[in-house]
Amino acid sequence: MNSVLVIDDAADLRNLVLHMLRAADLQVFEAADGVAGLSIFRCSKPSLVITDIAMPRKDGIETIREIRAIDPRMPIIAMSGGGVAKYPDPLGLAQELGAVGTLQKPFRVEQLLAAVSRALASPGLQPVLRVLA
Repeated sequence: MNSVLVIDDAADLRNLVLHMLRAADLQVFEAADGVAGLSIFRCSKPSLVITDIAMPRKDGIETIREIRAIDPRMPIIAMSGGGVAKYPDPLGLAQELGAVGTLQKPFRVEQLLAAVSRALASPGLQPVLRVLA
């Protein structure tokens, strides 16, 4: 079974993403920031990581860099609502660091499911995601 680690400090959005991914029959792990996310990443070995950019303690860019150092082939989807003064183009930077997909907040459920489907590149997941979209 594919598993996804969702890292986002916004509990409401994180819970929505968790609900949608579980409905798609994915095992889901969650973390509220990059520090906790990296700890869970090391223990759970997920199939995919979805991370927000603007978070306390360790932001998404730092998290992506550390995940890349641990596992250069890990598929990562970055999401951001913009307004990150530290990074003028956070999603562009995430792509430069190897994110396979990006989501601009707010995003639609279909966009999330399509990005996850592409990132996991699992033909068996396609029908489930199409039904949920």
